[in-house]
Amino acid sequence: MKVLALNSSPRAQDQSKTELMLSHLVRGMTEAGAQVEIVHLREKKINVCCGCFTCWTKTPGVCIHKDDMRAELFDKYRAAELVVYASPLYHYMVNATMKAFIERTLPMIQPFFVPEGDRLVHPVRYPIPKAVMLSVAGFHEEEIFGPLSTWAKYLFGERLVAEIYRPGAESIGASRHGRHRDERILAATVQAGRELIATGRISVATLQGVKEQSVKDLKTWSTVGNLMWQTCIAEGVTPKIFKERGLVPRPDSIDSFMLMMAIAFNAKAAGDTQACIQFAFTGEKTGECYFDIANGAIQGHLGCAEHPSMRIEAPFELWMDILTGKADGQKLFMEQKYTVTGDFDLLMRFDQLFG
Repeated sequence: MKVLALNSSPRAQDQSKTELMLSHLVRGMTEAGAQVEIVHLREKKINVCCGCFTCWTKTPGVCIHKDDMRAELFDKYRAAELVVYASPLYHYMVNATMKAFIERTLPMIQPFFVPEGDRLVHPVRYPIPKAVMLSVAGFHEEEIFGPLSTWAKYLFGERLVAEIYRPGAESIGASRHGRHRDERILAATVQAGRELIATGRISVATLQGVKEQSVKDLKTWSTVGNLMWQTCIAEGVTPKIFKERGLVPRPDSIDSFMLMMAIAFNAKAAGDTQACIQFAFTGEKTGECYFDIANGAIQGHLGCAEHPSMRIEAPFELWMDILTGKADGQKLFMEQKYTVTGDFDLLMRFDQLFG
């Protein structure tokens, strides 16, 4: 089978979850014997349809625009038996780049009206390939794809052989804790590609694997996400630059500090460590909390521990600077900007315990 895989994501490979999902789907298709060509539409010049109908009248089947769609992509589209439309979900629909491509396939049909069931349609000029719709979204609810699915079903009709929707896509690869889950999701996507070529459909079980819930605690995920966005705004950076710089979501309260410490905790590095770390904050956010570390796990609590292994007293904003790498903790300690009592070895191991 000859497959044309269209990727309309504007993001590059290391940032695009659309491209990540598409590449695994294509891997499965190729393993099943399909001849697949991936086209990244961001690299092509595709003018928007101007509605002139020249392709229906003056030059039947040929668009007026002299761009990559006319010179290259339209012929690839005509030659394909199956087209994968891979797009991030923008405003509950495919993005503008994919929509422009689809609209420019107008020369595939003729202007006349013919009945099809209880509606009128345009007759085809060239055979239209079968379709697979693939989309990803940041929100975790599958219902977010409802408008897109309804549109795709109406547009492609019986030619739509599969819909692959991945909610919560931004969580894929976002945490070491979800590595095994991510591997299952991507393995299911490869399997979906194999099944499409082998049987012309995707099994319910495989689709369920593709859509496996990627976040167990949406409250935690949204809290960390909001901290990330707040940090991006404060630093004046995009999420891409945030990642490239290795920035850390900056806690804005004792509660969010406790959450970030629990997320950052490295159970493997902790090993058989048995400890209690007490924090006493002054300044903008005043209060105390402590962390019990035992048996490779961590538990955070508000208030004061009876017998902490180590006690850190610091202005909240100063410690957040240390936590997010904006300040040198060792230098500030030597300058007596904060105080530590108890087991200093724990302080020296912070980079390992909370890497």
